[in-house]
Amino acid sequence: MHMVDEKVIQAAKERYGELLERQLKRVEGLKQEGDWTDFSGLDRLIIGVCGGDGIGPYICASAQKVMEALLEERIASGNIEIRQIDGLTIERRVEVMKAIPDDTLAELKRCHVILKGPTTTPKKGDPWPNIESANVAMRKELDLFANIRPVSVPELGIDWTFFRENTEGGYALGSDGYHVSDDLVMDFCVATVQGTERILRAGFDHARKTGQNYVSVITKANIIKATDGLFLSLAEKVAEDYPDVEWDDWFVDIMAAKLIDPARRSDFRVFVLPNLYGDILTDEAAQLQGGVGTAGSANAGKRYAMFEAIHGSAPRMVAEGRAQYADPSSMIKAVAMLLDHIGEAEKAKRLDMALDICVQFERKLVMTGRSSGATGDEFAEYVMDTVHRDDLEQAWEGYVHAAKAKNVCL
Repeated sequence: MHMVDEKVIQAAKERYGELLERQLKRVEGLKQEGDWTDFSGLDRLIIGVCGGDGIGPYICASAQKVMEALLEERIASGNIEIRQIDGLTIERRVEVMKAIPDDTLAELKRCHVILKGPTTTPKKGDPWPNIESANVAMRKELDLFANIRPVSVPELGIDWTFFRENTEGGYALGSDGYHVSDDLVMDFCVATVQGTERILRAGFDHARKTGQNYVSVITKANIIKATDGLFLSLAEKVAEDYPDVEWDDWFVDIMAAKLIDPARRSDFRVFVLPNLYGDILTDEAAQLQGGVGTAGSANAGKRYAMFEAIHGSAPRMVAEGRAQYADPSSMIKAVAMLLDHIGEAEKAKRLDMALDICVQFERKLVMTGRSSGATGDEFAEYVMDTVHRDDLEQAWEGYVHAAKAKNVCL
């Protein structure tokens, strides 16, 4: 029988102690955070555009054209400034061996809102060193704690908004797992009262503000009793402040099934869930909408906000010379969310309706990822032409009504 190596245990304790100190320091910072920034009330709003790498610069550029067209007057008046930020390529990040180069991070912090293309996160077998995800690093550095992902499939009655906690959970220390010995490796899951409560309140606030008035809290609290147990117990406490909002709780495994249950899925409206579960379920939900290529997301904090696609950088498309055919729908959806966040609710609504018409109903231009379909720029122009239709709202309502009637008949 092998004796336990006390040196191994002591080294693990010291490593764990360092992580605890860091998280306790973070909690003290959370206790001091201020109120939400009202982006619509700023005299001058700075929007940073960061293309990323892979197909990122291509789809981001297509979406940027849509954004600038819709904000043309505010840009011309000087009320909005667009800044190009190019430091998030995998080559640049590897050069300095940081998830976000220091100079790039400084530029990002000088912006209020960021439109960001996908970035490459190296995995085992890639030619790149194993550096931390730029997304995870940005969420930490800018405290973008709320990952907000809408999914809409009108013909199926699906109108969902996911509020995924973005800075804690299983991803918080994703690069800090510890190889205790040749036989034992441990990762860590983090939950704080402050971090959990603010994401719950963001979800309940949204449900009340939009009139959806139904929140589903997702955990695995029957098994993960400490961190998920905290999430669920705080949900019960927060819900007391929202007596007008109906809420329930589900375990993540059964919710994965219910999202594809025709008898139940159209009942759901707002979801609030920890980091890992949110990552998985929102990809499943996006597939019902047409795939992750159609889904955008917001990463919101009280001081900054970043808007992006939910998919990766698809380096294979670039290597095969197909990047110009990458679907920009996800980034255009991100633009719609950005517009809503900065107080342009009506323009955001029209862009959302135009995307539904172009992607789910008319499909006059189809994205195939190859020369058999439209380019990203061609599709962006199609979307903008649709935004400017005089009968946009009536056309959208007609398509939705017909789609729902067809689905009922089926």
